[in-house]
Amino acid sequence: MLVTSRETGRWIIPKGWPQKRKKPHTSAAREAREEAGVVGKIERDPIGSYSYEKKLSSGALIACEVRVFPLKVSRQKRGWPEKEERKSQWFSRTKASKAVMEPALSKIIRSFRKR
Repeated sequence: MLVTSRETGRWIIPKGWPQKRKKPHTSAAREAREEAGVVGKIERDPIGSYSYEKKLSSGALIACEVRVFPLKVSRQKRGWPEKEERKSQWFSRTKASKAVMEPALSKIIRSFRKR
């Protein structure tokens, strides 16, 4: 599943900022729930990482490193915090890898295999 970014509308994966006293995979699961309404079992180990530049509301650019954690989705909620701010869509692995703009993320998606 991919979601659109709020600023540009491009296809991305749910991601967020690390939180104090929260494990990275736990934060990733929370972001997936808030941005796409999906819940399920998250893996503790990332399947890859990629970098991108995020533009802050001040206009400043900051370098971000994203660790990608697979989530086995059990369901999608009827409502979630960012439902009205983003689109979400299920893609095949091939189509998802072509829909995202970040080459490293595309590679991670292409190489992902169900466990």
